[in-house]
Amino acid sequence: MTVAVETGTWQLDAAASTVGIKHKTMWNLVTVKGTFGAVNGQGEVRADGSAVGTLTLDVASLDTKNAKRDAHLKGADFFDGDNHPEITFAVRSAELRDGEKVHVIGQLTVRGISRPQSFTARLVGADADALTLDAEFSVDREHFGMGWNQLGMIRGLTTVSATLRFTRTAG
Repeated sequence: MTVAVETGTWQLDAAASTVGIKHKTMWNLVTVKGTFGAVNGQGEVRADGSAVGTLTLDVASLDTKNAKRDAHLKGADFFDGDNHPEITFAVRSAELRDGEKVHVIGQLTVRGISRPQSFTARLVGADADALTLDAEFSVDREHFGMGWNQLGMIRGLTTVSATLRFTRTAG
C-alpha cells in the first residue's frame, strides 16, 4: 500500500485519539494500564513528504481506574504534575517508508527531562482530509527521574501506545 499524505497543517482530533501507558508491577504479576484523557497536537507535512509536529499530554488527565494510584502517579514520585503538568513529544522528523510504516524521530520530555526517542508508527488510514497513525514504543522511566520502586515491585520498561487521528486544516 502506497499512500500520499497531503502537505499542509494538521490538527490532532483529540476525540478520536488515544494515548495509553502500561507497566508491569507487583513483581510482574499485575499490569497497570492508564490513559491520558487530555491530548493535544498539531503537525505539518512538508513538500518533501516529511513531517514535524508536537503532541502534548496533560498529566492531570491520567486515569488508571484507581484514584489512589492515579494521585501517586501524578505526584512527586512519578510524573510530578504540580511542577511538570505536561508531557510533550516533539517530532523532529517523520517519514513514510515501506508503504504504511512511518519512521519517527523526536524528543520526549517528561518531568522537565528531555530524551531522544525514535520508533516506527503505522499509517492505518489516510485521505485528503484526515490521517490516522498507530504507534507503540517502550520508555525507561528511570531516564526521566521516575525511579521510585518500593520493595522492587516495579521493573522493566513502560509501554506507550497511541492511536492518533489528525485532520487537515490548511494547505
